[in-house]
Amino acid sequence: MPDPNLKRLMKNLEESINEALTESSGINQAIREIKDSGYEVILVVDATIGFKPGGKEADGSDAGDAAEEPVRLRITPEDAKFLKSLKISVDQDA
Repeated sequence: MPDPNLKRLMKNLEESINEALTESSGINQAIREIKDSGYEVILVVDATIGFKPGGKEADGSDAGDAAEEPVRLRITPEDAKFLKSLKISVDQDA
């Protein structure tokens, strides 16, 4: 279970995201246009947010500034098919 401070920060983040969406004139205009066309709008936004302890290395720099090794992704055939549908090519030999 997250500590109380992290829980508070997570709640603040959730509220900020919700506020940004509800106050977005672009989103509100698009929803209004859909409703004016006779449709009901249901908007579901799914955000995945991860947390890990720390965030700074001992020398004070961000941990993500320089990776020692390149990140290797495992792409399944389904992943490749999806990316191809988005016109994103994947070099699976690399």
